[in-house]
Amino acid sequence: MTKTSLQQRFTQVEQGVYFIGTTPPKHDTPLAQVRDIAQRLLERLSDLEFDGIIVYDIQDESSRTAQQRPFPFSATHDARWYSQLLMNLSQHAVICYQSVSQASPELFIQSLSEAKHQYQLENLVLVGSPSNLDKSNLPLAQAYELLGAHSESFHLGGVSIAERHRSKGDEHQRILHKTEQGCDYFITQAVYDAQASIDMLSRYAQSCRQQNLAPKRIILTFSPCGSAKTLEFIQWLGINVPEASQIAILDAEHPLQASLKLCQRNLQLILDSCGDLGIPLGLNIESLTNRKAEIDASILLYRLLKSQLEMSIAQRALRDMD
Repeated sequence: MTKTSLQQRFTQVEQGVYFIGTTPPKHDTPLAQVRDIAQRLLERLSDLEFDGIIVYDIQDESSRTAQQRPFPFSATHDARWYSQLLMNLSQHAVICYQSVSQASPELFIQSLSEAKHQYQLENLVLVGSPSNLDKSNLPLAQAYELLGAHSESFHLGGVSIAERHRSKGDEHQRILHKTEQGCDYFITQAVYDAQASIDMLSRYAQSCRQQNLAPKRIILTFSPCGSAKTLEFIQWLGINVPEASQIAILDAEHPLQASLKLCQRNLQLILDSCGDLGIPLGLNIESLTNRKAEIDASILLYRLLKSQLEMSIAQRALRDMD
């Protein structure tokens, strides 16, 4: 999938879209080493068929929770620059996350011009403040307004959080509102609570039917978990892991293997409940740590879940032919 064809790919609603999620290396990593890291990542992906890479703009989210971060926060290289590097090395499309809360309106407008002309980025996901308690120089809603008025256009995506729907019951309304603000697709947090995702997707599909709207594509994120420390980090990020799933991972002889099975089961539950709702789906597979075992497991998980989603789409197409 070339960097110029991703938006067209998203319009093919009868097909899935498939991504690998990653983060830029730490900010003190020498540039030559950053290039080596990027090349090693792409070597791991060389046997995979995928539509693009998602690059996260990491924020210090310590204000979101009183719990101590399991892994110390480290600033990273510019996500836009790393996105460009991966795009040039791989000739694949890249979706770049961009945090907006610490920028002034003027700097944000400048960053959009840089994203387009300096970094050749077409696909952006804007991310707001991690906590309502944070003082934000630029609220996300204002950032959407500024982008909409900007002379440059982007294939804009948003973040959807099933856990937020689980607690507030309004994530479908947020998706609809962000669509009005220009978002054309949505990427979820890592899924470990299938029911929360099912509830969010079902309510979103219902709202689209009621308003005679075509649902936007929802890209479901999955990540392996191979240790108690990784599980702690997953929960610190605000991802709900049901108690039974925690026990299944931590009590397993091979926790990574157990987490992959859970991810397969969760995707199947979502497909069984939401596969016929008319929402075009996609997958994003990430490793939340730099542990080699979990990175390797994420590649295996990608293969497993991609075939699972493709089978579901094929079976639905076969039923439609009857």
